[in-house]
Amino acid sequence: MKLQQSLEQVVARWRELSALLNDHPEPGSPAFTEMLREHHDLQPLVERVEALQAKQRELEDLDALRSDPEADREMRALAEEEYYTLREQLPALEHEVTLLLLPKDEADSRNAILEVRAGTGGEEAALFAAELFRMYQRYAQERGWRFELLDYTETEIGGLKEASASISGRDVFSRLKFESGVHRVQRVPVTESGGRIHTSAATVAVLPEAEEVDIQIEEKDLRVDTFRSQGAGGQHVNTTDSAIRITHLPTGIVVQCQDEKSQHKNRVKAMKVLRARLYDEKRRQQEEELASSRRQQVGSGDRSERIRTYNFPQGRVTDHRINLTLYKLDKVLTGEALDEIVDALISEDQAARLAAMQ
Repeated sequence: MKLQQSLEQVVARWRELSALLNDHPEPGSPAFTEMLREHHDLQPLVERVEALQAKQRELEDLDALRSDPEADREMRALAEEEYYTLREQLPALEHEVTLLLLPKDEADSRNAILEVRAGTGGEEAALFAAELFRMYQRYAQERGWRFELLDYTETEIGGLKEASASISGRDVFSRLKFESGVHRVQRVPVTESGGRIHTSAATVAVLPEAEEVDIQIEEKDLRVDTFRSQGAGGQHVNTTDSAIRITHLPTGIVVQCQDEKSQHKNRVKAMKVLRARLYDEKRRQQEEELASSRRQQVGSGDRSERIRTYNFPQGRVTDHRINLTLYKLDKVLTGEALDEIVDALISEDQAARLAAMQ
């Protein structure tokens, strides 16, 4: 009954908006634009609701026909068969409509800033961090997203101290947002002569990319330092002081970019990361004010929380938040099988939010 009432409210609101848009005296005004956006957002849901209601009416007609003693026997038998087939299909249609009713995270459609850092474990942690960063780069390629390197600091043996990238494309943040947290690896390091399994970790942060209208940054609040690119060598090192480090004085947040040879381009990219960090902090504060229940659904997203283990001897990957284990370590690290974990996390999140609506 609650679902039916919600659907009726959605359709009524959509019809109300349709009438208001047709009669609005100022097309192009901010009020008109806002109503047009809401109308557009409701359109897919209304279409699915109307399709569901049509199927429900069809089911009622079939039920009446199969129960009609005066109807032709063959017609009743055909109606009986179609009735049970349609009745089995309806729960899936109702579930699809219910998912569309879920409140949307306004950041889901945004691009994202990815940050990966080596955690505990020394050089082995740095090597693992480099593998994680490559995993996300390959995953972005698999999904047709654009992966733009912002900053990359290597160790002497090719590990990764820290790196960041801008990822743009369709539904980037909605698919990557559950990757934030501590990723743990269990394997025999290349530097280990005794064959003992070591445990080390890397941290991942996925931030929704912010626009200038989302976050206003005053120039007086910034300290900008230039320096020469650092690293073990190769494409990430420049010979001029073109690298940029920006400190946001009110919050103490520090970002840097050194991948471009142009100081100006590095500054633009560093500001993009800074806006994303400040926007992420703003979102976190809003969530704190609203409720703690949202963070209990698929883990808290806290970056101190261990979310996943990559066990090389057993060839398995385990996501601890949903107790999912895949014996596809190689395919996960190439990005090929990462969707299986992402889809499961999204489904779990949806199930938890649906339960909260009951």
